[in-house]
Amino acid sequence: MQRKPTAALALEDGTFFLGRSIGAEGESAGEVVFNTSMTGYQEITTDPSYTGQIVTMTYPEIGNTGTNTEDVESAKARVAGFVVRNDSRIRSNYRSEKDLQEYLRENGIVAIAGIDTRALVRHIRSQGAMKGILSTTDLDRDSLVKKAQESPGLVGRDLVREVVPQQARTWNEVLHRLEGDPPRQSDGSSAQPHVVCLDFGMKWNIARHLAELGNRVTILPGTATAEEVLALQPDGIFLSNGPGDPEPLDYAIGTIASLLGKRPIFGICLGHQLLSLACGAKTFKLKFGHRGSNQPVLHLESGRVEITSQNHGFAVDEQTLPDELLVTHRNLNDDTIAGVRHREYPAFSVQYHPEASAGPHDSRYLFEEFQAMIMQHTPVSS
Repeated sequence: MQRKPTAALALEDGTFFLGRSIGAEGESAGEVVFNTSMTGYQEITTDPSYTGQIVTMTYPEIGNTGTNTEDVESAKARVAGFVVRNDSRIRSNYRSEKDLQEYLRENGIVAIAGIDTRALVRHIRSQGAMKGILSTTDLDRDSLVKKAQESPGLVGRDLVREVVPQQARTWNEVLHRLEGDPPRQSDGSSAQPHVVCLDFGMKWNIARHLAELGNRVTILPGTATAEEVLALQPDGIFLSNGPGDPEPLDYAIGTIASLLGKRPIFGICLGHQLLSLACGAKTFKLKFGHRGSNQPVLHLESGRVEITSQNHGFAVDEQTLPDELLVTHRNLNDDTIAGVRHREYPAFSVQYHPEASAGPHDSRYLFEEFQAMIMQHTPVSS
């Protein structure tokens, strides 16, 4: 016997799905996107870059490894909603503490299961990511479609201000150690470079990687000025990931332009877009974005293909790329720019997530390259 629908998803173009509620009660609006990862759902739901987005998982069975208190990327849930084909009734992992449904409810995430996610994703790939409404309180098609059409989109909207931290903080946590991991090795150096991170919605595993390499890590709000950054006497500056359209972030673009050449700079995802904008490039919105832990990227210098974790809906427009920026990486799915390096200053960035959480470790070397750049270009602070 078919169960009565308890949740609905409507897109602005009239596409409509009925299914089962597996999360919190309520209603949430956002851009409906998809992620091709088989797991990593806990990292996805807490990634600040997903602010304002309803995430559809393409893999049909989600939740079979459960959830725990360690695999989070920020202090709270960030996604606007969560969509799966089937939520696993069985959780099997030695680190599991709660099942997916319990986790979604406790974190206030409106979620739906039991819909044809393959049809939804094919529609998004054909028509592009679009605004949507996910609801457990209103299951009327016409009502929800109208709400979706009237909801705010991502273009031109400053979502960073919704996730930026309110004050500076010192970060001390290093990478989690799992069973079977080799012991942490020290390079024997007493030097402790100071890395200042501009947080536009930074995933915690990035800070863990920076601390793992022996850095003293200070995190500043992404709204900080160049003067506030330099007052901390950093040896290196990191530009974080974050949500939404990069072009409205004039304050961040101006800060980065003022910092170029003063300290080594490394940017990831939104940080990559902002570095490019600070150098004079422009960005554009991708049709349906790159989201998943299996995205191929070509490292042009070595010819090596990296399998990467990605989450972005905007990209740097190559036609506007200034001469001082050299393309270092390319996305092999659509040939868009996946990395740049400044020809004069010690600054580089990538349009993917080398911190891997959740995903492959092929690009972890980028943190080591940043470390080497810091040691080469600046005196290490005491």
